[in-house]
Amino acid sequence: MKLPKTFESLIEEANQLDLYKQLILQLNKDFLLANIDLDFHEEVLPSSLKLLLHDTVYRLIQEKFTDYLNLLYIIDVSEKQVKALNGDDTLKLSEEVTFLILKREWQKVWFRNKY
Repeated sequence: MKLPKTFESLIEEANQLDLYKQLILQLNKDFLLANIDLDFHEEVLPSSLKLLLHDTVYRLIQEKFTDYLNLLYIIDVSEKQVKALNGDDTLKLSEEVTFLILKREWQKVWFRNKY
């Protein structure tokens, strides 16, 4: 599996394979497991998805760091990838972590569909 390099390519691939709805359901499932109050409507636009997810990750980093770490653990985002990010700018960090979250969730959905 070749992972998408951008948010746009991830969404495009999800739509091509008709798995966008599954991606949303996976996000909702993992956020519920992490006990974070964020529930996306199945028909959410990709731009809204990105914005809401980014905002939530940013707030978690700023206000509830333990919940943020728990979310990354539940979603199974690579610790190595997160540590490789520059943490000087919280806004940029949260944007990059948002994409890591989406990529990991996409992996889960893609593999479940493929096998």
